[in-house]
Amino acid sequence: MFPMRTPLRRAGAVSALAAAGLLVAAGAASAHVTVQPENYAKGATDGVLTFRVPNEEDAAATTKVQVFLPTDHPLLGVMVRPQDGWTAKVTTSKLKKPVRTEDGTLTEAVSEITWTGGRIRQGQYQDFAVAFGQLPADTDQLTFKALQTYSSGKVVRWIEAAPKSGAEPENPAPVLKLTAKSAASDGSSATSPLTSAQKSSVSPAKAVATSDSMARGLGIAGLAVGTLGLAAAAFALTRARRARGSVSE
Repeated sequence: MFPMRTPLRRAGAVSALAAAGLLVAAGAASAHVTVQPENYAKGATDGVLTFRVPNEEDAAATTKVQVFLPTDHPLLGVMVRPQDGWTAKVTTSKLKKPVRTEDGTLTEAVSEITWTGGRIRQGQYQDFAVAFGQLPADTDQLTFKALQTYSSGKVVRWIEAAPKSGAEPENPAPVLKLTAKSAASDGSSATSPLTSAQKSSVSPAKAVATSDSMARGLGIAGLAVGTLGLAAAAFALTRARRARGSVSE
């Protein structure tokens, strides 16, 4: 028995090490600055984007994060959520092409947000939330170039665009996909849950009809159960009378 257990244990150990190696490789491959969620509906309003920044250095901490917002397809109404330990600096730039809104024409938009003062240590990450009033509706994606500065002075430039071949670059820039807004969508997300408009799409008349049908169905079911109960009682009474007659004879 023992000679068979040893090879099995070795095989199990090799499999575990291989799995661990795959997990480490996957973690290293995905440890870059990203934006979440990965997609939104075109022209979505009143949403939040979260920039996740992991620390990749073993002997240094991340001390500065810069995110550059596109100005050719600007985000409107950008606001930064306060982050404990971090100070955010918002920079605006003039737009080459003004954007018309219900409140007037905008000639400037936020082009850069810089967070400093905090530390992201080895094995940690930090989420930076940015709210927006409206996303552009005239493009299929938004690219947010980012710079990550470490306490050692090293700067990682997350600015590379994904090639058409589909292979991921070494330092990819965060990308937000913009999808076509469906007729049932409220514009907040490309994959939003059922909206209040959809929930109330059933008319009161249909709701009443459905309620009446259910009531009639329950009534019929109740009558059927009652009939079966009476039949069972009559059958039991008949058997009892026959039994008494047999005894008396």
